[in-house]
Amino acid sequence: MIIFLLILSVLAGVFLGKYFGGKQKFAKNLLILSAGFLITICLNDVFPEVYAEGNSNIGIFVIAGVLLQMLLENLTKGFEHGHFHHHHEEKNILPVALMVGMFIHAFLEGIPLANETDVFNPYLMGILFHNLPISFVLGAFLIQKQKFTTTSWLIIAFFAIASPLGLITGNYFNPDFKVYFLALVGGIFLHISSVIIFESNKNHNIDWWKILMVICGVILALVGHLFHDH
Repeated sequence: MIIFLLILSVLAGVFLGKYFGGKQKFAKNLLILSAGFLITICLNDVFPEVYAEGNSNIGIFVIAGVLLQMLLENLTKGFEHGHFHHHHEEKNILPVALMVGMFIHAFLEGIPLANETDVFNPYLMGILFHNLPISFVLGAFLIQKQKFTTTSWLIIAFFAIASPLGLITGNYFNPDFKVYFLALVGGIFLHISSVIIFESNKNHNIDWWKILMVICGVILALVGHLFHDH
């Protein structure tokens, strides 16, 4: 069921991108909403679980996640937080480096889901919500005259199976390693959500709508946290 939800979240985002990809305000709002949701999941669920293990050095893996995401963005060029306008000159063919970066990112996210059965797990909800804006950008980028080509579907499938493959791979790891992968991905999530939330506004003016979208994302995550059975 979890694998199905991971794939479905990608497909849902892709089709949203197909039909609403030209509406930049919609894409921006979805991105900011997901950032508020993601950073709340990190601080309220992921990090408490990570530090509950009592490993005084676990923070190193969180920092490693932040640094890893910075390196991956050299491949993805900020695709994870909506920066896809750089690639229009590629005639709708995503660079291989970008796809590799996105695959690694999604694959790592899937590893901590190994042996997970709770479909309402906050970490899973964070991934599903996070997949929507990334897939939205992907769908908007790949669309050609309102139709997806065979190549487009192959690229979408490549991204859609990344997290499920990570989940399946994680089943072969020692369960004690989960907290380290969770810390790593927590660092990745923290970096992405922070970049989106704190990205400079035009003339550095206060963007009240952006703040409202972040608050809505935070509230959505908190509602899930409060009703989730720990």
